[in-house]
Amino acid sequence: MSRELLKSTSVVGLMTLLSRVSGLVRDVVFAQFLGAGLLADVFFVAFRVPNFLRRVFGEGAFTAAFVPVFTEVRAARDARAQRRFLDLMAGRLGALLLLVTALGVIFAHPIVSLLAVGWTDDAGKLSLAADTLRLTFPYLFFISLVAMSAGILNTVGRFAAAAVTPVLLNLCLIAALLFLAPVTGNAALALGLGVLLAGGAQLAFQLPFLKREGLLPRPRVLAPDAPRRASATAVSRVFRLMVPALFGSSIHQLNVLVNTVIASFLVTGSISWLYYSDRLMEFPLGVFGIALATAVLPGLSRHHAAGDAAAFDRTLNAALKWVWLIGLPAAVALAVLAVPLIATLFHYRDFGEHDVFMSARALAAYAAGLVGFVFVKVLSPGFFARQDTATPVRVGVVAVAVNVALSLALFRPLGHVGLAAATSAAACVNAVLLARILIRARVLRIAPGHWPLAARAAAASVAMAAALYFVAGGDGAWISASATRRVGELSLCVGSGFLVYVLTLFILGFRPRHVPLRDE
Repeated sequence: MSRELLKSTSVVGLMTLLSRVSGLVRDVVFAQFLGAGLLADVFFVAFRVPNFLRRVFGEGAFTAAFVPVFTEVRAARDARAQRRFLDLMAGRLGALLLLVTALGVIFAHPIVSLLAVGWTDDAGKLSLAADTLRLTFPYLFFISLVAMSAGILNTVGRFAAAAVTPVLLNLCLIAALLFLAPVTGNAALALGLGVLLAGGAQLAFQLPFLKREGLLPRPRVLAPDAPRRASATAVSRVFRLMVPALFGSSIHQLNVLVNTVIASFLVTGSISWLYYSDRLMEFPLGVFGIALATAVLPGLSRHHAAGDAAAFDRTLNAALKWVWLIGLPAAVALAVLAVPLIATLFHYRDFGEHDVFMSARALAAYAAGLVGFVFVKVLSPGFFARQDTATPVRVGVVAVAVNVALSLALFRPLGHVGLAAATSAAACVNAVLLARILIRARVLRIAPGHWPLAARAAAASVAMAAALYFVAGGDGAWISASATRRVGELSLCVGSGFLVYVLTLFILGFRPRHVPLRDE
């Protein structure tokens, strides 16, 4: 792993950690004031659409298509061409977004009806969700332009501003629930307005950073002269790459949407239980998986543009080793500490004991697929950097089919837990197929020492699981304990587990040189 990649991943990871911590605080506030009842289900359905689009555009399709093309434009070292490209990209993307946003607002009710088919007999519930979606849908316009701004900054090596921007969403939602909800008398609508305000705040936050780099676009839609037509060709290539990437980079989010549709047929609270458990699973996925993928993509794009296949392979291999070292123990810890985590964070006021156990079961099922989720995030840039967005789509079709089939088979006997398990299984299938294709194409050659490292990480994770089980004790004690005691006990569990994991790794022969800081 190059020092540059390690530094980039650390910066993105630290800023993403700040974002995820603020997100956990947001969800703690949600649990206290919304619980897992009707208003919670309504908002989470309406929030699925902009949140899905944020993941697709902010952490997926747009970045995957834009960064490699912008890297090529910058490689030509023509400042005017770079400016023309950014101006046309911003103008045409903005125009498309305005159209899609208008359609989303107009057809909010049919969209909600599709997402929550099980609510068709409850006109009031559907109507409230549609009204909330009309407030949240314009978030698409803002967050997509935020994604473009982030792609520009990441390409020039400025990762911090883009990674910390989501904090503003969390702060706006907390403020909406605390201050707007009492005024409006409806928490779902207040949160919808909070989402809308957050979009504008996030875009405004990034503009000064773009201006400082001299890369603030001046949106244009037309390209009348020859130089601008050349830039328009590059812009068109971004859109062509983006269309398949919309699907290929967002498989997990599509599977979550499928779960939302099916969960609408289950008891009230099922959508909320899946939301809270998914949020905890997203914490390590965001702090580590997405941070690593974000840092890897620009480097892989440069290696591909320079024709350096060896450096491309080394960078991808280094990233995969870190998945085993960090992703595997994180998955085990989430599964073993499911009840302690849910109880400590959410078991207050309207979030009852039943909600804790229902959410914890879903979290354990999601944890089973965490390594698969992270591998997908890390392997996908291996395709996107080479401007191959079609292959992840083909693999994604298989993954979604697996998720739908398993969800339909499991949701009756296992309820919402079966939906979480189906999503995890689909992620693992997705990861295996992506890795197989890269290996067969000789883009990725598994480096010596890779599997021994994975075996050490697995053994150390088992030792950590035993320690966590012993220290955590019975689940019932976490329900009856005070908030202060829960926090103290959970801190003890996390510290003990980390210590056992690291010591076991070293006893088994792991040394820092097994994940080198320089390309070797």
